[in-house]
Amino acid sequence: MIRLSERLQTVAHQVEICGVTADIGCDHGFTSIYLIQQGISHRVIAMDINKGPLERARDHVEQYGLSGQIELRLSDGAEKLRPGEADTLLISGMGGALICKILDDSPEVVKEVKELVLSPQSEWAVVRHYLQNHGFRISREAMVCDQGKYYLVLRAVPGEQNYCDEIEYTYGKYLLENGDECLASFLKKEDIRIRRILKGMESKKLSEQAERQKRELTGELDNVRRAMQICLARKEG
Repeated sequence: MIRLSERLQTVAHQVEICGVTADIGCDHGFTSIYLIQQGISHRVIAMDINKGPLERARDHVEQYGLSGQIELRLSDGAEKLRPGEADTLLISGMGGALICKILDDSPEVVKEVKELVLSPQSEWAVVRHYLQNHGFRISREAMVCDQGKYYLVLRAVPGEQNYCDEIEYTYGKYLLENGDECLASFLKKEDIRIRRILKGMESKKLSEQAERQKRELTGELDNVRRAMQICLARKEG
């Protein structure tokens, strides 16, 4: 049996529909193999834009004897995926803007899927805005700290979702409402990081650009502290 990092295990276990999963940006194919071995998906279409990783994924798939259940395709995003061919789109290890572009480039494919499992490495708010504006609601979110780095993993399904505040886009309505401990830990570190930067700006003559950055950081710090208060209140409640 293959072993995954805590981050990739979290990604894999957000898949709920035991059908066909399109693993976009499959890299070396380990997540695809795990999905089959754990019975999470009965078939996987593993896709990558680069030939090198895809060939290594092919070697791994053959090594574990799963060529009959994992099909490999050289593809830019979901370009080589036909509408209705996959129940789940799984995209991880990319920036939020790139994930949104991949989804935007294949609207007919996205329209037919039953769930999206996404793990953006940045621009979390961008992804949440995109999902809301394109007819998806987030049914579940998870945060995990793996080797000192924080990762977001979310599952979205067709539907509507309303947000009351921009911090819900930034830090996650689901995570905030549940007082997620990993999110709380992330927010504490963000508080320390931003305060350290702002302290370094004290007693210095700042350029116009630096003054603008200081104002932005001050606003960001306010949002972090508001999010921390919500997390704490939910946890205590």
